[in-house]
Amino acid sequence: MAEIHLKNVCKRWGDVVGVDNFDLEIADKEFLVLLGPSGCGKSTTMRMIAGLEDVTDGEIIIGGKVVNNLEPKDRDISMVFQSYGLYPNMTVYENIRFPLKVRKIPKAEHHDRVMRAADMVNLGNLLDRRPAELSGGQRQRVALARSLVREPNVFLMDEPLSNLDAKLRVSTRAEIKNLQHKLQVTTIYVTHDQIEAMTLADRVVVMSDGVVQQVATPTEIYDNPANTFVASFIGSPAMNLVEGQINGGVFTAENLTLAGLPTHQSGKIILGFRAEDVTLSDQPAHLNAPAFALELLGEASMVAVHVGETLVNLKAAKDFRAEIGEMIHATIPVETCHLFDSKTGKRIILD
Repeated sequence: MAEIHLKNVCKRWGDVVGVDNFDLEIADKEFLVLLGPSGCGKSTTMRMIAGLEDVTDGEIIIGGKVVNNLEPKDRDISMVFQSYGLYPNMTVYENIRFPLKVRKIPKAEHHDRVMRAADMVNLGNLLDRRPAELSGGQRQRVALARSLVREPNVFLMDEPLSNLDAKLRVSTRAEIKNLQHKLQVTTIYVTHDQIEAMTLADRVVVMSDGVVQQVATPTEIYDNPANTFVASFIGSPAMNLVEGQINGGVFTAENLTLAGLPTHQSGKIILGFRAEDVTLSDQPAHLNAPAFALELLGEASMVAVHVGETLVNLKAAKDFRAEIGEMIHATIPVETCHLFDSKTGKRIILD
């Protein structure tokens, strides 16, 4: 069993706070993704779990045991880094085998374990090659197999797909998801790519400036972001966030008037809605503004308009066309809208 509890974990370097009061329980066999922009503390958190960074305050508990003072080799974890870290003078077979040699695993077990790990990531026909003879995707699979061969209780993956091109990222992402499902091993995955987080995770931890912003399933985070940071980070495009005034359930901003919002709030507020929830019309509607840009995405068209100083994205049918400056009309369903406090950015629960 490999439940992990990060108990009020902090990391500081003098006055600089890298991770602040991180408290989370990770279930056995869970696939958890740490998501956020560069410098948010996600990789630092993973490195503390791995034992590559000391914990300033708090405890890291793996399988019921506090591991703060254990060396990385004694934590029964395996880590895949952003860089492949393969030995260029070794074959694929020897690269995969290397962790077994270092940990003095009996030689009689080596071949079976190497072949089992290689088969899991479809490397069986590449075992005699050296890293220089492999593509980026193949090298990443070697790094995965080298991690798998140890058969650890916990997998840690630090942005393992960031060096791959877009097509390879999609296929390798699917391989990782399928692999974790088959192995049923507790996995913590770090990324700044919200698509990776949404497609891979059982739960997502969204971080900013060392602080956890929200912990929830991908669906919950997408449908009910805790604050404007999460709303602006999750989704492609991100949620539209428009500053305006509300009074009597009516939100108003330049080019936008929306009535019927179920709230008693009044004054300055932020309205949030997603591009795919709007419906374009040929008649005046909730939002009426000239087209600023039109992007053809293949399966849809994306229209950008200005609401005040905010650029708002509206998703339209793939055959929709409009000239720059042409008036765009859009209906926004009230039930899909979110309201956020203009000062704190926190989501306001609607009445």
